[in-house]
Amino acid sequence: MSEDQAGGSKPFDPMEPFREMRDVYLDAMAKAMVEAVNTEGYAQASGAMLENSLTVSAPFREAMEKSMLQVLQHLSLPSRQDFAVLADRFTNMEMRLDDMDAKLDRIEKQTQVAQPVAKDEPAKPVDANLKARVARRVAPKAPAATKRATKKQAIPQKRTARKGMR
Repeated sequence: MSEDQAGGSKPFDPMEPFREMRDVYLDAMAKAMVEAVNTEGYAQASGAMLENSLTVSAPFREAMEKSMLQVLQHLSLPSRQDFAVLADRFTNMEMRLDDMDAKLDRIEKQTQVAQPVAKDEPAKPVDANLKARVARRVAPKAPAATKRATKKQAIPQKRTARKGMR
C-alpha cells in the first residue's frame, strides 16, 4: 500500500474543482454587485422604481383599507384608529393622574408646615376602660321583631343630674 492511502488522506473527489470554481465565481460576483449597488445611478433608479410602484398600488391599498374597516365593523372588532383614540385617552388620563398626585403632594407639604408636631408633650396614656365604655354605649342593633318585644318589657331607668345611672 502506498503511504497516501494508509495515512488517512482524503480520497479523490471529482467534484472538488467544480466547487472551487463556483466559490471563485460567487466571490467575484459579490464584489461586482457591491460596487454596482453603491453607485448614485443605482440609488436613483431604485428610488424611481419604488416611487412608481407606490403610486400604482395606492388605489388598491385604499380600497383594501376601506374593506378591512367594514369587515372589522361587521365583526365588532376594533380598528387601528380605535386603538389610537384609546391610547390618546389613556395618555391624557395618566397625565391628569400625575398632575393630581403632584397637587396632593403640595397640599400634604402645606398641611405639615401649617401644623407643626409638638415634641415637648408626652403622649397621653390610652384608657383601657374606654373601649369597654364605648362598647356599652354602642350596642348592636336588634332585628325589628325583637325590638318590639323588648320595648314592651323594658323598664326605663332614671338618670341623675350627672347623667349617671342609679
